[in-house]
Amino acid sequence: MNSKTHLGHQAKKRFGQNFLHNDAVISDIIDVINPEPGENLIEIGPGLGALTEPVVERAKKLSVVELDRDLAHRLRHHPFLAPHLTIYETDALNFDFSQLVKEENGIENPLRIFGNLPYNISTPLIFHLLTFKDKVKDMHFMLQKEVVERMASGPDCKAYGRLSIMTQYQCQVFPVMEIGPEAFKPPKS
Repeated sequence: MNSKTHLGHQAKKRFGQNFLHNDAVISDIIDVINPEPGENLIEIGPGLGALTEPVVERAKKLSVVELDRDLAHRLRHHPFLAPHLTIYETDALNFDFSQLVKEENGIENPLRIFGNLPYNISTPLIFHLLTFKDKVKDMHFMLQKEVVERMASGPDCKAYGRLSIMTQYQCQVFPVMEIGPEAFKPPKS
């Protein structure tokens, strides 16, 4: 089998696809996100559903933003997930996340956004998401180590720059765990 194929799906380089497949790592990530029923959960790039399935098991419903038509189609027809998902087949970089804010009894239910972000869009996507910060409770992302270091670094660090300033000015940044390349198919480089 091709090393870029996972669960019958060929990873597409243009989307920077790497699929998480390590159950222990997935469990640790879900514990950090700690999804609960009634929360307004949004996953960016659900891919093959590695995080999607355990989040739905805990929270019962989830909105997903998926650019890849093949993966969106797969989710729409998934026997377990489909009834629990609202699928937005679009580019997260251009998506208006404020439309996902729901009101219950006149109170906004803030967004809890998470995902495994490709390196090539992580910085612009984070900047885009920060424009909706008043609608967001929290965000949890798997990012390449260099991006996390830039986001979390202080002024005395070589990695400190625009991304550090913009994210830290608007939110608190907490690196949570380091995940090795072997937890992905194809392995992250």
